[in-house]
Amino acid sequence: MKEVLDSTKYVMAQSRHVHIDKNALAHFAETILTHGAEVPPWDCYHHYRGDPEQTVSYLLVLDTLNFCFWAPAGALRWERPYASKMVSGYYGLASALKLALESGAPVTEASFLRDMTAETLSNLLAGSGTLPLLDERVDALRELGRVLLDEYSGRAVDLVKAAAGSAVMLARLLAEKATSFQDKACYEGRDVFFYKRAQIFAADLYGAFEGRGWGRFKDIRRLTAFADYKLPQVLRHLGILIYAESLAEKVDRQALIKAGSAEEVEIRANTIWAVELIRQALQKKDKSVTASQLDWMLWNLGQQDTYREKPYHRTLSVFY
Repeated sequence: MKEVLDSTKYVMAQSRHVHIDKNALAHFAETILTHGAEVPPWDCYHHYRGDPEQTVSYLLVLDTLNFCFWAPAGALRWERPYASKMVSGYYGLASALKLALESGAPVTEASFLRDMTAETLSNLLAGSGTLPLLDERVDALRELGRVLLDEYSGRAVDLVKAAAGSAVMLARLLAEKATSFQDKACYEGRDVFFYKRAQIFAADLYGAFEGRGWGRFKDIRRLTAFADYKLPQVLRHLGILIYAESLAEKVDRQALIKAGSAEEVEIRANTIWAVELIRQALQKKDKSVTASQLDWMLWNLGQQDTYREKPYHRTLSVFY
């Protein structure tokens, strides 16, 4: 998305707390070329995939809630049972909604979302530990329900139809219609756009439908990386993102980084551009991969303990 790349490029150029190590980036790109790195397939184990229209609605609800899974200091991380195992974070959320939908709960119905309560959501996601920002999640679902009912006849597929086969337009529509998707910040008096969850909805449709049907987009290559807290953790482990000493100290002791602060905006902006520069380096070597595919590769690396040696930054935010 042009507005994301343009606005974050300015931040990258002005950054004082974060910078990209071009040598480490080139080394990682070369590693991909030398050893190969396949884009992980869509995960059908934790995600619902059934009736096409239900699948679209499920993914929209999932991405509306897809933020902030880390536990506050002194609290246990939220987790829940799935297939005889305990799962947490994004996979815990995806599987909880899948099971709810398969059991007949109306989790994709716009009127149910509009009338959501904290008690209802807690029961749907039933687990142990602390899931941050529960009230904000309820607000986001209620807003989504209202938007769908007021503008799209209560149907998520009508929202997708309105984008006319454009992943970029779909992301922009979500960001325009729902405040919880209006992921932007101000940096040195300039607007900086990220649209993490809005873009990831389009990418999830593409992945779940394998680029066909509701996942067919003519401009999927125009999506950027999805600036969250896991990707910078991986990129820092790889030596691609370098933090200033003061920021590194805050991240390593798991201090809160304020949403919208220069430090937080620089982490996210440099994450987007690190992925974009990796993509460009691979393209020069005739390796065609999209930024969203690289994002998925890096995010999956972040599920391995090797890439968790240093903490991720902690920011209370509904955007990631």
